[in-house]
Amino acid sequence: VQLQASGGGLVQPGGSLRLSCVHSGSTLDFNAIAWFRQAPGKERERVGCISISSSDGRTNYADSVKGRFTISRDNAENTVYLQMSSLKPEDTAVYYCAARFGQVVLATQTYEYTYWGQGTQVTVSS
Repeated sequence: VQLQASGGGLVQPGGSLRLSCVHSGSTLDFNAIAWFRQAPGKERERVGCISISSSDGRTNYADSVKGRFTISRDNAENTVYLQMSSLKPEDTAVYYCAARFGQVVLATQTYEYTYWGQGTQVTVSS
């Protein structure tokens, strides 16, 4: 399983940015993808997640981003997106996508994810 995250950059407060995570590999190895972020000096935290295998693409979000961030999927393109809006300076971090096999809503810890992509830097600053 390979994950490739991209789309990071510099954006002003209040702006928007869309990250992409292209995944490859067998769905026997993973059925859910999450986005994590890690700010300098802080632990990596889960931003949200989406089920790859379910028909409804169930999602779940951290309280800090609920209503501002949206995770979606395009299974035909093997891509998961993180649409970020109303960005704040505290959203500045390196963002990672990660995959696991199993239920995803309650899997909030990094050790629960088997596969990781490289990070992409998001900087929110004026």
